[in-house]
Amino acid sequence: MRTIAALGILTLGAALGAADKLTWQDRVELDRGLVFEYANVKVLLPRSRKPLEFNADGTWDKAAWAAVAKQIGPAAREGDVVQITKVTIGSDRLVLDINGGFEGGRHWYRNAQIGGGPSSTPTMAPIAAGDSNAKSGTYVVLLFHKPLEPMKASEVKKMLAPVLDFEKHSATEIYSETLPPVVQAAIKDKRALEGMTRDQVVMALGRPAHKSRETTDGVELEDWVYGLPPGRITFVTFRGDKAVKVKEEYAGLGTIAHEPQQ
Repeated sequence: MRTIAALGILTLGAALGAADKLTWQDRVELDRGLVFEYANVKVLLPRSRKPLEFNADGTWDKAAWAAVAKQIGPAAREGDVVQITKVTIGSDRLVLDINGGFEGGRHWYRNAQIGGGPSSTPTMAPIAAGDSNAKSGTYVVLLFHKPLEPMKASEVKKMLAPVLDFEKHSATEIYSETLPPVVQAAIKDKRALEGMTRDQVVMALGRPAHKSRETTDGVELEDWVYGLPPGRITFVTFRGDKAVKVKEEYAGLGTIAHEPQQ
């Protein structure tokens, strides 16, 4: 049953989260605040299969980066625009895929798909006008040298300021300004509404903790589940690209948060 599967994953997530200083909300905020974001490159950014090390204090081994660039070439040069396409949260680091990573590059997003969970966010097609003009992709690992503590995406952007400038309007902000006022308000309030697209729900709530699909009378429905017990659990049901039902339940430890029935 979908309810049992969802409960098992949510309970496991709660157990794992208990030993992690980053809460589910922290991870969602980092995901939503970093993925899709555009930045102007301030130094030559090497193309590399191995993530380029950058310290949270704003320092990095410039000679090591130069050696990689000499061997493989640049992913982006000073003044180029790049986009963060994936964020992976580790115990003491954040790994950022730039322009789809080493195998990506210009127009990397043409065949990108949606999926994944809170600590590993897959690539997804941009949700606004704009494009990276960099020739290729790479990876940057932001090293904290200690267990991660709660932080905001805005803080991460400041840490990366020596190499990436995020000061211009983000792709998400530009796109959200084109939406109806009621949708803009819901996204600002971190709420999902019936009629929202998948992209808009991601903007409002981030990536779901769990997904499940079911076909009834030839119609395929997909449920996205947000939250962990004890607390509020939100279920968003999609038919195609549109949310057709939004339901909230409260789940305590040892209780079942029922999924919406169709």
